[in-house]
Amino acid sequence: MDIKFSIVIPVFNRPDEVAELLESLTKQTDKGFEVLVIEDGSSVPCEDICKQYENKFDLHYYFKPNSGRSETRNYGMDRASGDWFIIYDSDVIVPPQYIATVRAELEKNPVDCYGGPDAADDSFSDVQKAINYSMTSIMTTGGIRGATKNKAKFSPRSFNMGISRECYQKVGGYKNMIGEDIDMSIRIQQAGFRTTLIPEAYVYHKRRVDLVKFFRQVNTFGKGRVLLGELHPGSLKLVHLMPAAFVIGNITLVLSALVLSPFAIRLSALCMAPIVLYVLGIFCESLVKNRSLKIALLSIATAYMQLFGYGTGFLGECITHKARKKKQEELYK
Repeated sequence: MDIKFSIVIPVFNRPDEVAELLESLTKQTDKGFEVLVIEDGSSVPCEDICKQYENKFDLHYYFKPNSGRSETRNYGMDRASGDWFIIYDSDVIVPPQYIATVRAELEKNPVDCYGGPDAADDSFSDVQKAINYSMTSIMTTGGIRGATKNKAKFSPRSFNMGISRECYQKVGGYKNMIGEDIDMSIRIQQAGFRTTLIPEAYVYHKRRVDLVKFFRQVNTFGKGRVLLGELHPGSLKLVHLMPAAFVIGNITLVLSALVLSPFAIRLSALCMAPIVLYVLGIFCESLVKNRSLKIALLSIATAYMQLFGYGTGFLGECITHKARKKKQEELYK
């Protein structure tokens, strides 16, 4: 199958990340692609970086007023010439075999949209590796997302996502909303197009090295899931409630232990036992995966930040969303 891929990279004030991403694309074993870098009104542009790669592959640089990542991705796909569009976030590094792997999979199993997982490169910092652990582990929501056995029901994420031109033209692009990539995946499946997970089409995802920003990011994911549930009835599953249940459960256990500690030390210890076992589970799994005591300890913090960030975002949006909706209804009356 002679597919031409168009790689679309939206970027906002991240020239260093773009340099690493473009450098990784020069090492692809399959050269059948073009690259479109879309600058979303950055005050620190990456045009000079892009010029350094113009002779290494088919590269197109565009600068547009700031409008957000959704419209920026659409802007790129509207100007792409390929049969397939591959969407990357600017903070990924692409392994050399990526394009060849995707081409071989699409020849064997023709679909309309695919997604791939993320991994941590050896060059990543300890914090980045810990964040990667929390976003991919079975001990957190990452494992639930990435370990699905039914590949046809996988919802591709836009940090590593491919979509055929035909699918894009019929379904339309990303919407300006929280959880825009999941929304697009749902609309693709509702339109009768086929999606899949390609486990071997992974990228090294650097994510956010600032733990505060990481918490804010996953908190936004939690809020987005509530909005997606309202926009697409039936898309909210029991598994999406797990982080919220985790938050409530942890707070309940800690408060119970504090209340009981002056009167019943054994009962207090029993209340804390599930938390201790969970923390040990995270530590041991991360230690085996990363072979580092420091990363294993950091993984405890990032796993809790991921689950508490998502869970509190979900719970907060449930409360405020209903309040806003009720207020709007009252104003309308």
